[in-house]
Amino acid sequence: MNETPAAYVTRILSFVGDRDPLMILSSTAPRLRALIAGRSREELSRTPEPSRWSALQILTHLADCEVVAGWRLRSIIAANAVPLQPFDQNAWAETFRYGDSDPLESLQLFEANRVANLSLLRRVDPALYANFGMHAERGKETVVHLLRLYAGHDLNHLTQLEGLLRPPLA
Repeated sequence: MNETPAAYVTRILSFVGDRDPLMILSSTAPRLRALIAGRSREELSRTPEPSRWSALQILTHLADCEVVAGWRLRSIIAANAVPLQPFDQNAWAETFRYGDSDPLESLQLFEANRVANLSLLRRVDPALYANFGMHAERGKETVVHLLRLYAGHDLNHLTQLEGLLRPPLA
């Protein structure tokens, strides 16, 4: 999907609506675990078409994104107005061979980082949620904004995973 950074942000935030982003972020790991429970590597590796990601690739992407989120949140909270580097998700998927990753390792990486990130957010002074970073493509992003963006990102990919792992119609 080719879209501008602004269009991406609008689309991703639309998944959140009025919901509490921290509740969404807290519920993602158990939802992921339930979605992949009992699935074979073959099921997780299927793609709807060659240019689309498999469930395995999405899961590995989510794990990497949580590492990035942890770095960004820590950077912003510790140093207001810090620069934020974008990354090319497709380059990461290819370079890091997402299709060859272990789904349980990706889930464990996601879970460990998500727990650590939520713990950090509970520990710091909530006034620091107003701190921001300057994303090279999207501009000024506060912690509050990023939490909504990360929650929408989760919901977007959970919807994709549900579609990919839905049993085929007979």
